[in-house]
Amino acid sequence: MQDRDAEFGEFLDSRAAVMRRTAYLLCGGDWHRAEDLVQTTLTKIYVAWPRIRRDGSVDAYSRKIMVRAAIDESRRAYRRRENVVEDVPEPAAAPASGVEDAVDVRRALAQLPAGQRAVVVLRYWEDLSVTETAHALGKSEGTIKSQAAKGLATLRRLLAADLAEAGDL
Repeated sequence: MQDRDAEFGEFLDSRAAVMRRTAYLLCGGDWHRAEDLVQTTLTKIYVAWPRIRRDGSVDAYSRKIMVRAAIDESRRAYRRRENVVEDVPEPAAAPASGVEDAVDVRRALAQLPAGQRAVVVLRYWEDLSVTETAHALGKSEGTIKSQAAKGLATLRRLLAADLAEAGDL
């Protein structure tokens, strides 16, 4: 049991930051949901640790679990009842230069359907190949290509609209 905990601790130390960033993107820029997603993922990894460690597929398993959990979470009824508002009640601090562009991309990413968001994050953030992404999501390579193309087209459209709107100000 101590060896298991030590090995899991080493995995956690090496992958926690990457998992949090990926979860943040999968959750559409919501740090609170991202932390919950990471905790759910780590719990499932810990339970399956002896098997996945023996198979040597820890990273692949963790990505698959995280994406599936994110998609499952997006389908829950209470998520659909929440209303996201454009204006926050109190003014936010002015972002540092360059942060505005990152926020625009994250905001646009959050507007993608969960499946497309998962494909875009795995393909372009995690830098997985089409084959690896298809395997991680349990989908065909054609579906991954299609979802990536649709997701990127939507992101381009959303970001172009934001730029046009900013130019009108």
